[in-house]
Amino acid sequence: MQVTKVARMLAARPMESELDQKLCTVMALLDGGMLRRHKSWLKAEPPTVVVATIGSLCQMLEKQIFTLDSMRVLVIDEVDFMFNSSKQVSSLRKLLTSYSTISNRQTVFASASIPQHRHFLHDCIQQKWTKSDVVHVHVNAIEPMPTCIVHRFVLCAKNRRQQTLLSLLQSDAPDSGIIFVGEQSEKSKKAGNAPQTTLLINFLKASYGGDSEILLLEEDMNFNSRAASLSEVRQGGGFLLVSTDIAARGVDLPETTHIYNFDLPRTAIDYLHRAGRTGRKPFSIEKCTVTSIITPQERFVLQRYENELMFNCEELII
Repeated sequence: MQVTKVARMLAARPMESELDQKLCTVMALLDGGMLRRHKSWLKAEPPTVVVATIGSLCQMLEKQIFTLDSMRVLVIDEVDFMFNSSKQVSSLRKLLTSYSTISNRQTVFASASIPQHRHFLHDCIQQKWTKSDVVHVHVNAIEPMPTCIVHRFVLCAKNRRQQTLLSLLQSDAPDSGIIFVGEQSEKSKKAGNAPQTTLLINFLKASYGGDSEILLLEEDMNFNSRAASLSEVRQGGGFLLVSTDIAARGVDLPETTHIYNFDLPRTAIDYLHRAGRTGRKPFSIEKCTVTSIITPQERFVLQRYENELMFNCEELII
């Protein structure tokens, strides 16, 4: 949604060159659905730019509603995140080799974090995902973490996490924050258990007396529900967004001042992306905080993240 908005803003700007004054149009295919107006649009005149999820794009290609014969540039953002799902990898492979060919397009893989990039580039060439003369463009950050972010952790028993989070919220009184919760396991789903996000939302709505709107964002929500949550957040005012790692990448909410890791992220890269949701306000010197609620047994995991990402995490006693 954010990418579509920015793309349309850029497309609306006048062209620097007068040689090509063709109207630049942007179509969004984000929910896997295909409205009648989309079909009419595609038949009348194909859009200049299509912003889509891998799944929704492949779905449209499988139905032969349109083709990629005229595509010249393909950008895959957050490419490393897609490798967490076999379904995403399968769709990505189809998109790169079955529905289009490297001879007709420029391919751009983008991410803030691609571990073992040389191995990744080698695989891309071997799989014929990109041409053999691929160029690696890397921007070295001065520090992996912005200096305006303060990192903290609180030790508590696992069954005390909700109460600990409540105490933190009452103490911090955040203007706006994101609470990251781990995804529900397949075993828990099959057992019919409520997801941790639902349990936490219900607890906070019943117990937290702050002025912030408490909202939910997770993978199982449909596109319209996700859009509604983010729309409410962007309307202004304080918010607390309870989310899985779906909000850790690509979501730009500059007003976010606090991040709470209700569940510790699985990897240092995941920690980096979660922490990156705060400290995003341009030219601001305001201090932002990332707080992890962990058990004593998880302390060594957090220390490993500190070493890998070169930051210091202070213990907070509450």
